Parts: sequence; C-alpha cells; structure tokens
Amino acid sequence: MKAGSNLLNAVSAIALSAGIVVAGAGVVSLAAVTVAEAAVVNRIDVRGNSRVDASTVRGNLTITPGAQFNNNDVDDSVKRLFSTGLFADVRISVSGSTLIVEVEENQIINQVVFNGNKKLKDADLKRVVQSRQLGSYNDLSLQADVQAIRDAYSAIGRSDATVTTRLVPVAGGRVNLAFEINEGDRTKIAGINFVGNQAFGDGRLADVITTKRSGMLSFLTRKDVYDEDKLRADEELLRRFYYNRGYADFRVISSFAELDEANNEYVVTITVEEGERYVFGDVSIESTVPGIDSESLKGLIETRSGAVYSAKDVEDTILAISDRVATQGYPFAQITPRGDRDFNNRTISVVYLVDEGTRAYVERIEIRGNTRTRDYVIRREFDLSEGDAFNQVLVRRAKKRLEALKFFSSVNISTQPGSQPDRVVLIVDVQDDSTGEFGVGGGFSNSDGFTATVDITERNFLGRGQFIRASVGGGEDSRDYSLSFTEPYFLGYRLAAGFDVFKNTDSSYDGFDIDNQGINLRLGAPITEDIYLSTAFKYTQTKYSDVTLTSITSMPERNAVQRTINNGGHDVASLSYTLSYSTLDDRTLPREGISAYLTQEYAGFGGDSEYIKTTAKANYFHMLSESADLIGQVSVGAGHITGVGGGNLRVFDHLFVGQKMIRGFDTRGIGPRVFDGTTEVGAAGGTTYFNGTLEVSAPLPVVSREMGLRLNLFADAATLYGNDIAAADFGTQTLVGSGMEWRASVGAGITWSSPFGPLRVYYAEPVVKESFDDLKKFGFGASTRF
Repeated sequence: MKAGSNLLNAVSAIALSAGIVVAGAGVVSLAAVTVAEAAVVNRIDVRGNSRVDASTVRGNLTITPGAQFNNNDVDDSVKRLFSTGLFADVRISVSGSTLIVEVEENQIINQVVFNGNKKLKDADLKRVVQSRQLGSYNDLSLQADVQAIRDAYSAIGRSDATVTTRLVPVAGGRVNLAFEINEGDRTKIAGINFVGNQAFGDGRLADVITTKRSGMLSFLTRKDVYDEDKLRADEELLRRFYYNRGYADFRVISSFAELDEANNEYVVTITVEEGERYVFGDVSIESTVPGIDSESLKGLIETRSGAVYSAKDVEDTILAISDRVATQGYPFAQITPRGDRDFNNRTISVVYLVDEGTRAYVERIEIRGNTRTRDYVIRREFDLSEGDAFNQVLVRRAKKRLEALKFFSSVNISTQPGSQPDRVVLIVDVQDDSTGEFGVGGGFSNSDGFTATVDITERNFLGRGQFIRASVGGGEDSRDYSLSFTEPYFLGYRLAAGFDVFKNTDSSYDGFDIDNQGINLRLGAPITEDIYLSTAFKYTQTKYSDVTLTSITSMPERNAVQRTINNGGHDVASLSYTLSYSTLDDRTLPREGISAYLTQEYAGFGGDSEYIKTTAKANYFHMLSESADLIGQVSVGAGHITGVGGGNLRVFDHLFVGQKMIRGFDTRGIGPRVFDGTTEVGAAGGTTYFNGTLEVSAPLPVVSREMGLRLNLFADAATLYGNDIAAADFGTQTLVGSGMEWRASVGAGITWSSPFGPLRVYYAEPVVKESFDDLKKFGFGASTRF
C-alpha cells in the first residue's frame, strides 16, 4: 500500500464515520420536532416494507401503544432498526394517535463474486467479507469488506492491491455484488537496518526477528511481508533476546518502515538502546503469607549470584515458586520479583516477594484468530479453566506451551475485566502457521550407491494437534516404508499415545533377502516442563526369502538363518521406556541448552529374542561468541546389549554403528566383522558402543547472513566392540575387530535454512580407521515445511 493511499484511506474513513453521525443526528432531530414532550399513541403504522414483516419492525421498537414515550425512545428505536442491517433509511413521526414508521429496505444480495483474484482464492476472500448471499446489502458493510480484502492482500505482501465494487440489479429487488480486484505487485523489504546496537551485529539481530529482507526465494517463505503488527511483535522478540543476555535496561527507541513507491519496497529501521550488561547480585525470597517458609523455597531459585542476568531465569523461578505455594494451599499467592540495580557494579539483586495476592477467578477464556486449529487444542494447554482461581504465572506458562507447539506464528494472551470485580476474562489471540513438512534425504556409499528418503509430516493434523508422518525410502538393494501417528492428549489427559507401522526389505546380503515388518505402540507423559517419560511396546516380524544355502555356508548368519527358516521366521516382542530431558532454546537451531535421553528395552515377551538393551545420548549447546553467532556443540552417547536367559544374541540383535553416529563411515560401517580366510563376509555387530562429537557452526563467511547458510566444522569418534554370536555359528570363519578400537573422522558441512527447510551437506574424512571398515564420506539431507 502506498503511503499516499494510506492517508487517503484514513481521510475517507473519517469522512465516512462523520457522515454516519450527522445522518443519524438528522433523523433524531426531525423526530424531536415532532415529539417534543412525552406522548402516547394508540397504534403503530409501518410503511415502505415489502420483504420485512411489519411485526419485525414493531418488535425492534422501544415504543408500545398505550405507553408514554419521548425523544430518547424515538432515538433508541431508530438505532435498533438500523442495527438489524435490514434498512437503508428509517423515519419515525407521529400523526394524531398513530406512530408512523417509514422504512426503506436494503436490497438483498443475490450473489457475491470476486474477479481478478489469483493469489487469494474465492474461499479465502469469502471468509474475510461480511457480505453474504441472501444477506442484506448496505454501504457501510460494503466499505468494510473492501478494506478487509485490501488487508488480506497486505498480509501476503501486496499492499498496493486495489478493490472496487460493482452492483448489478436483478429481478425481485436483488443485486449481484462483484468485487473487482487488481492484485498489484508484491511489496518487498529492501533492507532491515538496526541503529544503536553495539553488543550484537545486524546479522545476529536479524536472526532474532521474524521480518526478513526480500531474497530470491522470498516468494516461498512470505517472511518479507511488512506488517505493522508483526513489527511490534519483533520489538518484543528483541526485548526478550536482550533481557535474557544481561541487558536489563534495553529498550526499542523506534521502529518504522519507509516505502519507496517507485520500487514498491520498504526499508525497515529499528533504533535500540542497549544499556549496560548486568549480572545477578544477591538473590533471596521473602514471604508475607503465614505458613510459607522462605527457606524451603530457596532450592527453587534459578537465578544465581554472579551469573549473567536473564529474564527467563527470573520467570522460571517465579513459575517454580508459584507451583510450590499452590500445592501448599495458596492458589492466589502472587510472586513478585523486586530488582535493585547497582549501577556502579552493574549488578541486579533480586528479592522474590510472596504475597497473598488478589482473589480473582477466570470468568471465561476467549480464543480468537485461529482459522485452522480447533479451540480445544488451545484450551488444553492451560492449567486453569473457567471458574478457577486466576493465576498470572499459569497464564505465562500456557503462553510458553502454545509457542512451543509451533502451530502459531504469534501468541498473545491479555486480560479484560469480567462481569464482576473479582472476575477476569482471558483473551487468547493466535495466528495459525504452517505445520506441514515435506522431507528429502539421501547419501552415497561405495557399497550401496545412492540412497534416498522422502517423507511427509503434518504436526497439526486437521487442526486437532495430532502428529502424522508417512515415509518411503531406500537404495539399490533396500526399501523402507513407515507410517506414524500421535495423539498428544489421549483420553483428554496430557498423555501422548501413538503408533508406528513399518516395513523394510534388504537384499544386500549374500544368499538371502530380509523382510522386516512390525508395529510400535507408544505412550508418554511429561514429568516436569523439561523431563518427559515415554513407554513403548514393539513387535517385529522378520522373514527370509530367496535363500540359497550353498551360497551362505561361509556366513556367520548361516546357522541362524537355517534355524529361522525351519521355524518359519523370527519374531521380536519388546517393551521399552525412554526418559528424556531438554532445555534447548530452539529445536531448529539450538544455541543454548541441554538435551539428553536414556532408553532401556527388554525383549522376551513371547518372541524368539530375549535381551536387555540400554542406549543413552546427551547434547550440550553453548554460544561461543554472540557477536559472531558461533555455536559450540558437544555430544556423547553409549549403548549396550546383553542376552538374558542363558542364550546367545542373534546376529541381527547386535548393535550396529555407522554414519548416524560417526560421519565418514557407512551404515554398519564399523565394529566386529567376519572373514572367511581373506574374504570379508559382513558386519557381525557388537554389544557395546561409545561415540562423541565436537562441532562448531557459524554463518558462512562472505555470503549474506540472510541467505541462512551456516558452516559446520566437526570431529566424530566412535567405537563398537564385543560380540555374542554362538561359536557354532562361525565354523571355520574368523571374527575380527571385536576389541575396543576407536574410529575418528573430521569434516565440514554446510547447513542452509532454505525456504524448503533445513538442508545439510557434509564431507567427512576418516582419520582413524580399520582396514575392513566401510566408508561413506559424503552425505546430504533436507526437509521442507508446507
């Protein structure tokens, strides 16, 4: 929208509003001349109506026969009749003992059509206009519809779109309403400038906000659409960013966009004042509520003296204290942090005050803006409902949960006074975001050639908050298929229940093909905001086909395959649990935090395998340089499997390690292997593994940071050792590599936060390896959101 057009629209809107007021005043004035004092009429005569029944007109009057009325009653009656939207004009007068109501009916809309629209479909536009088929036509609603259509086009970056209307009379006093649309060109963002920032560069701050500069592929992301509300939300993102990094005095001086009408481009300028960087001083808790011991709450404090000031840590402390005092019977308790700045030492001492608080209750929760996500998906993230005690801490927690869903581009929760002084109305404003992903991954190895995987994911299926994913992949000798579904609130509780159905075939083995298929049933629940517990029951059925026994006489799997053939196949039924922990600040590109998990699995519920398997992994992310956006990562992992019941493990029950743990090596690329003389037979697997990774990433030099390209340098190390195959299964073969030999690789990669989603390419060079390892030096993968 051009700047001049904005001014013209504003003037037009003011003039239109003024016209309405004057017209209404004129009607009332004429009525006042006729009815100067209180009067009484015996009947009401309705004139000019053809479609609207006279009883409908009389029903909207505040005047009744036989009762006194005055000018105020005439005024109220006129307003009520206009508010029905049925009439273009209303006049009320008195003739003797008769009240005469003259109306001019609005025309009926026979059909609403949109012409010239390509970027927005008819269904999208029908949702934003008030005019409806068989509804009443009036000029006021029409002007509002024109502005609503222009706003819809502004939201997709076409601010200079124009809308005109055309009325075509048809029989029966009806009209066809046509909106003629000129969509115009996309309004781009030529640049985003930051003024006053010293601690963080423009590129780092540009990563924080959601408004992005236009690029070659911006038409896919739509993040270069200028919106004033979006810019206000970006201001809040900047405040949160600075407040969590010690800059407690940070403020946004101004933010605005200038339009270059010649090029139809905006330049956004954000002026900030960073202030000084603070650390926490003394931290304490004071309670004025009898029965709450301040000393017992100190263990909940997340803010530590000497640490860099962080508003998030303050908020986490408030949440923890609020939960504790609520469980002690004080739901209205209010926790208020009081900060005391020491400007000389640049410290902020914090006292958490625990007060009784004002007694207030939630009258209702009103959801607005969700066009796709169901209301109940939003409501269930609140730990309070209508009638419960109002607690601002629980409201902030609900906001964090809604943001963590990644269903919405914005979440805002505000309050309004209720019908009583102790009643509060919660207003939840959200804006639905894309939640689908289309993923592509692949790689290349000397043994398997090219491999590829394609998957489709929807994280908010049908707006119900459900997760569904379908995947297909494979290479020259393998095929993989899977379908996953998760209901995050099973039976109305915060229980995530789901299933995975899978099937994979592998014909890369010498002498037989493998066909695996099965189902995995899952159930999980949060223990705290950071800790999650899940359980699963998995059933896998393995079958062997195209078996040529003479060709596998030299394989460690020979006797195992022979027994399996005789038994008609091999089944594994297992029960597992996983305990996970995460404090990551962002799941897409973590910069700070820890993620870890521990999984234990027991197989032996009627299947042919009986073992206990334990795996664990931990990741630590830390900003090495805020100004350079240099991120460090340390990862460690381990796993062990052992047979139970006195039996040996099958070869396929063993652990295998490859490219997912140590780049530069192929799938099943390291660990114990079997040789027949000097000929390698295949990977035998191991019983224990350890792995670790050191990695740093930063924006790719020279290239503009707005391209979203990051350079990754990494070093991986891993070992897989031990083997539990029965000696009889080896025969004359030789098992090598069962010791704790470490492998290591170093490499570099590029990650692109493309409009299609994160795309990764890497090259890894093994620097410590065994002669019999299988290598895979190049790998790539991608995923895209829709």
